Formats: sequence, structure tokens, C-alpha cells
Amino acid sequence: MKQPNIVFIMADDLGYADVSCNGRRDYSTPNIDRIAERGVRFAQAYANSAVCSATRLALITGRYQYRLPLGLEEPLAGKTDVGLPPEHPTLPSLLRQAGYGTTLIGKWHLGVLPKFGPLQSGYDHFWGIRTGAIDYYSHQNPRGEDDLWDGDVAVRQTGYLTDLLGDRAVATIEGYAKRDMPFLLSLHFNAPHWPWEAPGDLDESERLLGSRLRHFDGGTQRTYARMVQAMDHQIGRVLQALDVNGLADNTIVVFTSDNGGERFSDTWPFTGIKTELLEGGLRVPSLVCWPARIKAGGVSHQVTITMDWFATLLEAAGVAQDGEHPADGISLLPMLSGQSDPVGRTLFWRYRSNAQRAMRDGDFKYLKIQDNTFLFNVVEDPRERANLKDRRSDLFDRMVADWHAWAATMLPEIDDSFGEVYTAADLADHIGAQPKD
Repeated sequence: MKQPNIVFIMADDLGYADVSCNGRRDYSTPNIDRIAERGVRFAQAYANSAVCSATRLALITGRYQYRLPLGLEEPLAGKTDVGLPPEHPTLPSLLRQAGYGTTLIGKWHLGVLPKFGPLQSGYDHFWGIRTGAIDYYSHQNPRGEDDLWDGDVAVRQTGYLTDLLGDRAVATIEGYAKRDMPFLLSLHFNAPHWPWEAPGDLDESERLLGSRLRHFDGGTQRTYARMVQAMDHQIGRVLQALDVNGLADNTIVVFTSDNGGERFSDTWPFTGIKTELLEGGLRVPSLVCWPARIKAGGVSHQVTITMDWFATLLEAAGVAQDGEHPADGISLLPMLSGQSDPVGRTLFWRYRSNAQRAMRDGDFKYLKIQDNTFLFNVVEDPRERANLKDRRSDLFDRMVADWHAWAATMLPEIDDSFGEVYTAADLADHIGAQPKD
């Protein structure tokens, strides 16, 4: 069998239940749902971080983000001397060495020129944005800088960014189909990240010119729905391009989000949002199809994390990992192909703002927020309400010790790292939250 093509689609700040196959009630996402219908929906999928650049680093390296200075930024914001080192092996660089064409369309957020960029870290082609947020129409970032790029050249183009990314993705698939070569297409939408602008919201874009785009005075559930549906429409165009060009059967399509949802998101049945190690800040939609190898219509209860996709996709492509940088994630291919039952996982997180720590071991989760500590059975109690730390003190003590043993193998936190956090001054449901540090 030929090496599979890979289309990896990542949304930005999309909550667990923001897609209809995971329970969104007020709108539908039929094209995203098609990926699940054609393959497998993961019911217990986690992001590596509660913010974007840290998760993206884990995805592209297959390792805990805390192994690199970039991963200490939560997220990367303003520093020009921190980024993904070009010499570090990545998913695109390893696939490219094996004969794959590699293209990133959309969000990078792993360091800025001249030191860092997609073309410096394994991608043949790049069209998209380099920083963490961008206006959907002006294409300016929160510092008021134009942030739309074709390779390492800044470009200007009119249009709603979600649509422009879809156009580029379709053209890229058609180009690779003509060349008859295996490819990795990373399609990393900025949707539905703020600012809250749906198709046609030019007036809102103009109102926000010169602002930091964080948009605490805008947005509605209706606007958010239209943003997600615009992304879903473009994903439908991508799936159609695979079908029309005869590529669908041997193409792995993955859809996920970089972290949990934000203000207008639906994280049911979980609590918490982006920037928090509660389940709502970490649980994400995760769907995959590969008709040639994966049966359609499955639901997996395998516990997964973003960095697992690195090992999974390399194994599917028959490409070896770099021996000096072994992956921390696992390959999901045995579970997806029916060769293995779900395996137990022990996963770790930390987040410097509000001194957050978390660990998932089997069904149980250790959680620390500031000086408050918890033990939850997140399978039976997904909303994290029943604190079992006294009833199961032996398990709690063991998990705390295991978390500290793991943390000792990672880079230590640093005082000057950026940490996104929401307070009562930002969001009304965050009463009691500490001010930004």
C-alpha cells in the first residue's frame, strides 16, 4: 500500500461540545461530523496545554512542551528570541525526509522570523499567520501589525480569513494530486479564536482597528455559531477535494482543537475553559478517519493527548522517530486498527498562572489550583465536583508524589514567562480569580 496522505485540521479554542457529534445543541457541524462518521471519535481526548502555542509545540515534536523553553510560554506573546529550534526534529521534517510534501496553511505561533518559522522547521510551503491572534478581515495581530504570510514574505489579501485558508487548502490538495506524491497538509484554522467576527462582520473589524483584539465588549452566541459553521463549510470543501481527486481512501484526516473552549464555547459536560486545567480547559474534540485502515463509525474511549498524533502519524507513514528525541506520546494506530484494546495512560500538565497542576492516572485526576488541591474520578464525575482527596488519601498522596517526580524531569518554570489567565475583571463567572501576574 502507498504511504497515506495526511490532512491534520486544528481549530483554535474550540470546546469539546462545540461540534454536533459531541453534543452542540444550537447549531450543526455536518462536515466535521463526517470525519467521525467515516472513522473514529475519541471520547477522552486531551490537549497538551490549556493554551495554544504550548499544545502546538507538543504536536509538532511529539513531546511534552515543557522540555523546551518555548513550552514555558503560555502562550508565546511578544518574545522574539524564543521559538521552536530549527534543528529540532518535527513531524513535517521527518515526513519530508521520507519523501512527503509538507505544507502548513493557517496558524504557526511557534516563534517569529528571522530565527523561527514553518519553513525553518520542516514545511516546504507556508501560507498563514505567525502570531497567536489575527483579525479576520484586516489580518492584523494585536500589536496592529499585518500578519499574513506566503512563505517568509508578508502579503496582503482581502477576504474573510477562514475562507482564504479553505481556498488555499483546496488548491494545495489539487496540486499534490497532480504530482502524485504523499503529503502532509497541516490546516490550522484561527477560528473560532477571538475577535468575534463572523462572515460579513466588516463593521466590527473596522471598529476593532488599533485595539488589542481581545474583544471583551463583543461577540454573541449567534456570532460564535456562524464562525464555527464557516470553518465547518471550509472543512467540507477540503473533504470534497479529497473525494474528487480520488485521495479520500488513503488519506488520514484528523480534526481536533489546540485547547478547550473560551467565552462562547460549549464544554459540556465539563467545567472550566481555556487557561484552566479543569477538564473544560483541556478536553477537546478529536476525530480521525482513514477509510483504507480504520472502520467507520467507531467511538474510542482510549485516553489520548495531542502529542500522540506525532507517533501515530509517523507509524502510519512507516517513518521512524528520531532516536535522540523520543516521543512522550504513544501511537494510537493499534487501537484505531482494532489490533489492541485501549491502554491505560498516565498524563501530566502544569500551568504557571494560578499555580495549576494536574495529572490523569486511569480514571482519577489530581488537580491543584493555587493552594487548593483535589482528587476526582473524572469518568464518574466529569464535572469535577466530588473531591476524594481525603476519602482516597493514599491514592492522592501517591499521585502528588508521581507528579513531582515527573516535573523534576522537565524544565523548571520561570518567572518571566507569559501566562494567559482570566479574572473577575475580565469574565463575570471568574469571581475570586487572582489578578494577572
